[in-house]
Amino acid sequence: MQPARSLRRLAVAGVLLCLIVVVLGAYVRLTDAGLGCPDWPGCYGHLTPPDTAEAGDAAGKAWREMLHRYAAGTLVLVILVITALAIRMRRLRLVSVPFALILCATVLLQAILGMLTVTWQLKPLIVSVHLLVGMTTLGLLWWLALSLPRGQWGTTALQSAGRSISGGGASPIATAWGLALLGLVALAVQLALGGWTSSNYAAVACPDFPTCQHSLWPHADYRAAFVLWRGQSINYEGGVLDNPARVAIHFTHRLGALASTVALSAAALFALRRRGLPSSARARALALLAALALQLCIGIAMVLKGFPLWLATAHTAGAALLLLATLALLRSLSAR
Repeated sequence: MQPARSLRRLAVAGVLLCLIVVVLGAYVRLTDAGLGCPDWPGCYGHLTPPDTAEAGDAAGKAWREMLHRYAAGTLVLVILVITALAIRMRRLRLVSVPFALILCATVLLQAILGMLTVTWQLKPLIVSVHLLVGMTTLGLLWWLALSLPRGQWGTTALQSAGRSISGGGASPIATAWGLALLGLVALAVQLALGGWTSSNYAAVACPDFPTCQHSLWPHADYRAAFVLWRGQSINYEGGVLDNPARVAIHFTHRLGALASTVALSAAALFALRRRGLPSSARARALALLAALALQLCIGIAMVLKGFPLWLATAHTAGAALLLLATLALLRSLSAR
């Protein structure tokens, strides 16, 4: 039991640290500190921002960027330890070795994307994928933490999910699992849209709510809004798109919020109202509804209050909590 407890503690520590990394990353981006250290992995050729770096705001940006890198580096070490333990204790079958290797590969990909974010001057595609891979790392660690108390991830969770889906046809648990999975997909798309909105500096393109530019369907340039690659030599700090393109991005993000709200609410309400589901599903469905309400309130307040930094940062934290709540519901529906 001791190995399982140690792995669980490492997984929980990884979840908390990854959550900090995600929120720090948002704070760095929102304070325009993404290029606070123009080189990687150090800062002006040092492990810490040197005293000779520019003073004032530039020094603050450098330190914010490096604190984010320190936290990310620590997260990599934690996941490497988890992977090593999974391989070493593979006979105990506490953690699926392929799962641990996928987790390790994901965080290493995240580190590479972090490097490219800086060296390729904040390309929106790289920044958005960097956010998505960071959320994926968070989700994998959370799934591991949820799965370890019940034993092996590699067989128990997958076999139970298979029974839930294939064993009963259109049974309540199969329907609930499908709705939760659909909600997770909708949330993933919304996270991608959120990353694209932030990386293109389109958050302030719609300063009113519930309308956008005082219109229910504002004039927008969708063709220019979703060009994924515009060349490597462009510096994207501050954004390069005209306002109609930014309006298109922001408005699409709002439509995505509506779609993901419907999908996640349907999954949670179904889990609350149907009998025959695991006992933990009801509590986790309530947690999902609470996380969803919190995120919607943050998003609306952010617009109404003129996009203050603390609310914009909290919006990313809320998205991470919403992901954790969705995965918790999905995991409870997989455990039978």
